[in-house]
Order: sequence, then C-alpha cells, then structure tokens
Amino acid sequence: MEGERKRKSQWRSLLAASGYLAPAVILLGVFTFYPLFRSIYLSLFETDFMARPILFMGLEQYRELLSSPRFWESLRVTVLFTLYTVPVGIALAIPVALMGNMQIKGITFYRTIFISTIAVSTAIASVIWQWMFSPTVGVMNDILRTVGLDPIRWLQDPKWALISVAITTVWKDLGLNVLFLLAALQGVPDELYEAARIDGARGWTLFRSVTLPLISPTVFFLMVVGTMDAFRSFTQVHIMTQGGPLRSTSVLVYSIYRDAFINFRYGFASAQAVTLFLILIALTLIQFRIGERRVHYQ
Repeated sequence: MEGERKRKSQWRSLLAASGYLAPAVILLGVFTFYPLFRSIYLSLFETDFMARPILFMGLEQYRELLSSPRFWESLRVTVLFTLYTVPVGIALAIPVALMGNMQIKGITFYRTIFISTIAVSTAIASVIWQWMFSPTVGVMNDILRTVGLDPIRWLQDPKWALISVAITTVWKDLGLNVLFLLAALQGVPDELYEAARIDGARGWTLFRSVTLPLISPTVFFLMVVGTMDAFRSFTQVHIMTQGGPLRSTSVLVYSIYRDAFINFRYGFASAQAVTLFLILIALTLIQFRIGERRVHYQ
C-alpha cells in the first residue's frame, strides 16, 4: 500500500510538472521548432508564389547561395553592422552605467533618461532617427552646419547609410545595455574597492583590476545577445533605407525578406534562413569558447 501511494504521488507530481511545462513547450514548438523545420524542408524545394513545393532541388539552392556574390555581400554588410553596433554599444554603455552607479543628487533622473530608450520600439526609433538624418530638415545636419561642417546625406550616401542605421541601433539598445551593466555594477562588493584602494589602485587601474573582471559575465552576455540581435536586424533597415542605397545596408535578414516576399523565391530564402541559423550557432559557440578563458564568474 505504501508503495502504491508513493507511485500515485510521483505520477501526480509528473502530471503537474507536465502541465506547467506544456504551454512553454507548445509555444516553442509553434513559434520556434516548426518554422525551423519548415524552413529546412522548403530549402530543399523550388516553390510557387504560395510557398508550395513544386520541384525537389536537394542541396542545389545551397550551392547557388554559396556561389552568389549577393549573399556574400549581404554577409559582409551584416558583419560590418554587427561590428558597428555591438562593441560600440557596450563601450558607450559602460561609462554611462558607471556614472549611473554614483550616489549623487539627481541620479535617479539620470538613470531614467538613459534607460528610457527601452520603452521605444525599433519602428518608432527608426522613424525618429530617419527624420533626424534628413538632409534638409534633420537635426544632425543642423549640428554639422553649426560647427562649420558640410551636411551629409546620411541615408542616401552608401558610405554613411549603414553607419546611420548603426547609430539608430546603438541608441535604441543603449537603455538595455545600461540597465544590465548597472545591475552588475551594483553587485560588486564595496570591500573589493576598499582593498584595491589600500593597495594603491586608482582610476583606470581600479576599473581594470576590480570592476571589469566582476562585470565581465554581464558584458559577455550582452555581446552574445547583441550579436544575435544584430544578425537578425530587419525593422530599422526596412524603415530607413530598404536595403539601399546600392545594397549598402542589405543585411542578411533583409535579403531573405526580399527573396521571399518580393521575388517569391521561398525555397531560396529558406536556404538563406537556415544558413543564417547555422552562422549564429557557430558564432555563439565561438563566443562561448572565448568567454571560457576571458570571463570571470567568481
């Protein structure tokens, strides 16, 4: 009898745990695993304009993709965009978070100002900065004229378009980066700073020897998440430049969008999506491999 009651209790616990997990498993299946397997399936077929498979192609579309100059150009643009946004965004967020960690009058207002960008959607941020980059009425060119510099065609010049989209992305992500870094800074024990000061550490030496090692897990987390977000960026490109001028802002996700919903090559677009997924996995593994040696978790 005792064993029977124990088995019934275990079954009830298992059913309760399954009930709690079921919504998450269903959502992952519907919004993550099904689209992934569907993309893999479609990448093996030529499709019609309704995304229905009509001809089995095997790996032919992958071969076409890897031999396409446009794919490699989009990959180059995506890598540049990532380099413009992720390291720069974190490098800007660190001093802002350091100042936000100071215990001075009005610090709550200061923190609120910089963290408030979290509340702005990417679409709204893109529209705001698109206006600011306007060659005629934009604030950015007004600033340049004020200091005696020639105005720039921010979104119309291939040399500046990607940088302009990157500036928008850095501004949009600044609040989230500051929030995480500020939380990490507040977790650094004051005793460590006091001990380092007794040993003569000041300024940059104090930051390099105490602060940076202890916030390195957060910096690493932001690097990984930021890289994934940068490789999946679409909204700001679609609103601000539509991949132009001269494909200078055509990142991989925007190239996938054009092939799928403008050219109706769903199979080829799916091959790009699967390739992007594999690239993100490889980048994440590389980052974790590097992080094992450079991140301090204690």
